[in-house]
Amino acid sequence: MKEQKATLILAHGAGADSQSDFMQFMVKHIACQQIDVMTFDFPYMERRQQTGKKSPPDRMPKLIESFKQQIDKASSGNLFIGGKSMGGRVASMIADDVGAGGVICMGYPFHPPGKPEKTRTAHLQTLTTPALILQGTRDPFGKPHEVEQYALSEAIQVDWLDDGNHSFETLKRSEVSTEATWYLAAQKAQQFILSH
Repeated sequence: MKEQKATLILAHGAGADSQSDFMQFMVKHIACQQIDVMTFDFPYMERRQQTGKKSPPDRMPKLIESFKQQIDKASSGNLFIGGKSMGGRVASMIADDVGAGGVICMGYPFHPPGKPEKTRTAHLQTLTTPALILQGTRDPFGKPHEVEQYALSEAIQVDWLDDGNHSFETLKRSEVSTEATWYLAAQKAQQFILSH
């Protein structure tokens, strides 16, 4: 009997849509024979594409509703959800409800930059779905010394990407290039899916 393919629904971050270089790179490098990768745009981003005007992200209930609609469209079975920054945050908030096989957050926005006291971690303390958080060590939304103080659920694995910023971009003087870091992130995501 053929093993069932896994599907990953990957949501974009607050600022760039599903066609951004980052998102398209991840789709291309996470997808393989055993994994299909789907992306979509949240409603505010679709409005932005139609009008050309920048608008802030929809409120969380609307983002959640939009993500759940994508899940309803996906073939049932071995479903993983995730996203970049805000998209990963939404995925982590619904993972337990929708019965996902796992959740992947790329650059989790643990707190707004410069406001470490405003954490967005309450639901991460009780998450039961296996989760992989990929985080750059230079990410202003959550640096290593901050994240290690959070009481995160045992289901969450945090993997650090050396010298990466919020989009896993590295400095010119860094020993690893941005592309190599993106590729490593994609490999880690792929391995996580295949091992669950």
